Amino acid sequence: MRPLKIGFLTPYSGIYPFYSAHLVLGWLLGMGLDPIRQRSVVICPEYTHQGGLQATLQAARKLLFFDQVDLLSGLISYKSMTDLVPMVESHRKTAFLFDMGEYVPHFPYLSPDIFYASHQLWQSEYALGYWAQQHYGDGGHLIMPVYEAGYHFANTFQQGIVAAGGANLHKTILPFDEQRPQAMNLDPIFYALEKQAPPYVHAIFCGDMGNQFLVEWAQRGMHKKFPLLLNETMAYDDILQDVQHINMELYTAMMWNRDDESKENQQFVKTFEKAGQQPANIFGLMGYEAGLLWKELLTPARKGDWDTVKKALRADTIKGPRGEKNFYPLSGFALPQADIMKINITQHKIHKIIVDQGKGMHFNAPVFEAIHQECVSGWQNPFLCV
Repeated sequence: MRPLKIGFLTPYSGIYPFYSAHLVLGWLLGMGLDPIRQRSVVICPEYTHQGGLQATLQAARKLLFFDQVDLLSGLISYKSMTDLVPMVESHRKTAFLFDMGEYVPHFPYLSPDIFYASHQLWQSEYALGYWAQQHYGDGGHLIMPVYEAGYHFANTFQQGIVAAGGANLHKTILPFDEQRPQAMNLDPIFYALEKQAPPYVHAIFCGDMGNQFLVEWAQRGMHKKFPLLLNETMAYDDILQDVQHINMELYTAMMWNRDDESKENQQFVKTFEKAGQQPANIFGLMGYEAGLLWKELLTPARKGDWDTVKKALRADTIKGPRGEKNFYPLSGFALPQADIMKINITQHKIHKIIVDQGKGMHFNAPVFEAIHQECVSGWQNPFLCV
């Protein structure tokens, strides 16, 4: 039986440069394969620069036509799907694609040949907005750079506020200097916050700019004046390690907790950390969840029985490290559980405590139509691919 040949669209990420290796490692481990010795799967990576439309289409065309892969995968943005769908269908192939969930999914046409392993980051923003409104009341202040403003995070955070009965959210988008893209002048916004005195502040940053914001937030003593709510990606352990010398209290909504004691999660953490020799992370988790499903599909896929494979992909749900998950929109996309977490950083130690359960919403809820109609963005690259 020949191996399954997977073409992997791989954009560049300066924030998580090893994300693709972690995704693939998790995928193989989820399938129960030894990443070193296995001969059942061949991964064909193809560089897509920063994941823009033309680079993604060119790479996909090469993988499908020239490399003759059996399955198209990799990290993509939903902005590429309008042109990617007809390409996959015209080659009579199957695609199984990963995304971080920077956009609320929108499928004007839903292909029966394309499946989505999404982290659904927008869900944690929605849950955090809902909780913030209930816990702190109206009138919070959201701060983000131009890059993060190009996605649906602010929109879904605000929809969470509205769902909890709120109406007012102040927003500040930091100025962008093309000559100094990493530069931030936070003095005006800190001055405005002290004058406005909002009940809470929500920060959406990624990469080094997020840590720079947290350092300046503490240096100015803002951590003693306002509760600070973070976008989920700012609160990952490997990111917070760079600021663990600062004593402060933070809040976030997270859809996966490494320390969760469920049997499925501990199995993933132990398996990944033994094979990868590093702490388990969200990309390894996403791959592992996919592998739990593909473990049962590997044999029919290697035999070329794609009707069986696609039928299962459309219908099956796995029970993974963070509960139920499925990969086809019409099957309902199982709602992820978002934990509201209080993070205490003291004496170079990071303590996370679950203080509430977040509220999720189905991607096709009518309320999200407004986001697609009113939030027109030119951002084509997948989130974190800068």
